[in-house]
Amino acid sequence: MITTALSATVHGQALHPTPIARRELLPDDVDVRVTFCGVCHSDLHALHTPPEQGGIFPLVPGHEFVGEVVAVGSSVIDFAPGDPVAVGNIVDSCGTCRMCHAGQENFCTEFPTLTYGGRDRVDGTVTAGAYAGRYVVRDRFVYHRPTALDPAAVAPLMCAGITVWEPLRTSGVGPGTRLGVVGIGGLGHLAIRLGRALGAEVTVFTTTPAKVADAQRLGAEHVVISTDDGAMEDARSSLDLILDTVAVAHDLTPYLRSLDLDGTLFNLGHLGPVRVQATDLLIGRKRLASAGSGGHRWTQDLLNFCGEHGITADIEVLPAAEVNTALERLARGDVRYRFVLDLSSLHEPRQ
Repeated sequence: MITTALSATVHGQALHPTPIARRELLPDDVDVRVTFCGVCHSDLHALHTPPEQGGIFPLVPGHEFVGEVVAVGSSVIDFAPGDPVAVGNIVDSCGTCRMCHAGQENFCTEFPTLTYGGRDRVDGTVTAGAYAGRYVVRDRFVYHRPTALDPAAVAPLMCAGITVWEPLRTSGVGPGTRLGVVGIGGLGHLAIRLGRALGAEVTVFTTTPAKVADAQRLGAEHVVISTDDGAMEDARSSLDLILDTVAVAHDLTPYLRSLDLDGTLFNLGHLGPVRVQATDLLIGRKRLASAGSGGHRWTQDLLNFCGEHGITADIEVLPAAEVNTALERLARGDVRYRFVLDLSSLHEPRQ
């Protein structure tokens, strides 16, 4: 099957419409017409990584998307043509390892197949992402999308949302939990909303005083300016759980010190090397953890919860033709809080 995608043929090239091939439907495949796809910092990173450093080109980004089912393989029973669906950054896994059996396909011991830049488990080709008119994906990694929500604003839930949701759920966040969120961006603004909806008392850490009102609008009960030493001292030992969503390298020490006895800091935004003093963990028996993406169980759980509570991302929708503008603005931090591409211009005429 041929579809139109937004592709960079070589490193450093702007994205442009290009015909690409999708595999023919296998028995457990779902063919999705992509309507909206979020623009993630991971897309920027992939586009900016040269081949000599592991970059893969040609490259079609996009790994948080929504759409509707066009067709299904012969063994698919959970989806039918016309169904509204959502797909995230994993489109396959081995299905046989301990993690897959536990519903944690995101931790597949043979490594999950990524929505783009991964290795197709069937034909060995490099996967091309969802900045495209169509996507073919294994049914296990397609999710029922709540129809009451704005579909464009659902798309970022499939990456930014699930990244914060799985640690919230597995940590048992609920009424009485004192939750901290570091940073108010694509991940952070959803962490605030979801934490508050779970019943937690939410404290937000930000370097930007201008974001105080926005943090409160999103549901934060307390906002701490992290550059204010006095405010950080007042926050010491005050929280049970912290989700750090900042995407650049930074000192984790002040946030570890903000945890109470047996508290946990999830480092979610920056996945590079970190350095901590063992005593900052020792005093108070604190834990440093991380998480990424989500397995099938928690991803559908997130969508169901958001449908019940009316939770979506704050987005700015741009047409597919403005994809390079979206990427340039994202690189400057000029978005609150997620760009989403309208990909309708890439669709083939309906039969």
